[in-house]
Amino acid sequence: MSARILVVDDEEIVIRSCLRILGDGDGDYEVEAVQDGYEALRRVGEGHYDVLVLDIMMPKIDGMEVLQRVKEAHPDIDVIMVTGLSQIETAVQSMKFGAFDYLPKPFDPDELKLVVERALERRQLLQENLNLRTEVSSKYRFENIVGSSPQMQSVYRLIAKCAPTNSTVLLAGESGTGKELVARAIHHNSLRKDKPFVPVDCNALSENLLESEMFGHVKGSFTGAVVNKRGLFEIADNGTLFLDEIGNISLSTQAKLLRVIQEREFKAVGDTRTQGANFRLVTATNKDLKAMVAEGIFREDLFYRINIFPIRIPPLRERRDDIPALAFHFLKTFAEDLGKEMTEFSVGAMNLLMNYDWPGNVRELESTVQRAVILATDNVIRQAHLVSIIDMLPRLDLGVPRTAEELKRTKKVARQKSVENIEKLFVIEALKRNSWNATRSAEETGMQRANFQALMKKYRIRIRGTEQNLEGFGIS
Repeated sequence: MSARILVVDDEEIVIRSCLRILGDGDGDYEVEAVQDGYEALRRVGEGHYDVLVLDIMMPKIDGMEVLQRVKEAHPDIDVIMVTGLSQIETAVQSMKFGAFDYLPKPFDPDELKLVVERALERRQLLQENLNLRTEVSSKYRFENIVGSSPQMQSVYRLIAKCAPTNSTVLLAGESGTGKELVARAIHHNSLRKDKPFVPVDCNALSENLLESEMFGHVKGSFTGAVVNKRGLFEIADNGTLFLDEIGNISLSTQAKLLRVIQEREFKAVGDTRTQGANFRLVTATNKDLKAMVAEGIFREDLFYRINIFPIRIPPLRERRDDIPALAFHFLKTFAEDLGKEMTEFSVGAMNLLMNYDWPGNVRELESTVQRAVILATDNVIRQAHLVSIIDMLPRLDLGVPRTAEELKRTKKVARQKSVENIEKLFVIEALKRNSWNATRSAEETGMQRANFQALMKKYRIRIRGTEQNLEGFGIS
């Protein structure tokens, strides 16, 4: 079925131009036109339209009021505002009320075609995502995962395919991308949903403690074991065991884990009895396990056991289209928690969010919005409230660029600042993981020691004994 478009403009010449431009698409579009805002509202109320091309300045009722009424009654209709050069500020304001985009008069035919195509592409994407969620709604829960980008749709499809099975799943992705949310979605959409979901942060446990936590122990098996303790394998019986950051467990623990996966049985620490293990295993990592296998620090046989159904969770910088939805989701959540009536981001603030590369991914965006909600004094999040990222972006006017040259310059500086931010965090996190030992940090990251130290010098990261000098980075 072809897309239905309604052109609303009081100028006959503009209507004729739009009909000619959009009507020559070999039947791709079904285009109608009216010269009155009230007639447009009547048409929208009686029929289905995909896109409105709407003039701002009209007699009787102006385009802004038509826009607001249409979005209230039919929020799924994409509205493209058409404006004279003197109403550009009003056109920008219209996007806060739900307009998809705007076009200044006079516009080029290709410009109109392009913005309509973009609106229809986004509409199709959102509809596909809605269809996917509706299709699996009786069996799958995705409500805690926000995102309608093509990358996240692929993740939803993989969840839908693997959830009903007992297959072992490996979730790969950077820190903060939401791997545990995906793991919980897999569990809650499986036949084991009424049984325990048991998460384990392998990074937070020492080797001895991890083994005791996973297998359990009997009283007297080691110093401090004053009572019998059930292990996670036992607690997760008939449910799902989620091992987060599995790349951080030692080779000896890897061997024991492999045996449990293969034999589906285990022994508690200090016990001679064998217990059955009926659990579904979901693992996650932010490391390159294949590279670790090649280096001999991760068992190849274990890798193939846990890599039966891999799902890659994309970083936020690869799905920037999801940033506004995530930001508003967190804004609503934290505003309700704090009893504040906050409803929007300024254009500049949203531009900051969209241009930042988010090395901490969704988790960093969440904390950034939470901090902004605390700082804000009215119902709008502004640039000044985004204190955690304001210094990472270019010292330019971060409103909407006015010219192609400004856009090019802003994007160039934003990329440069983002790379610098990632380099800083790369060095600091490597040092943290290696007890602030520069030599070990360089070895772990695969860098020459001199190159690693050059990055430390570049960002004035100094180590004095066991004290770390990170002044100026807001890191403690």
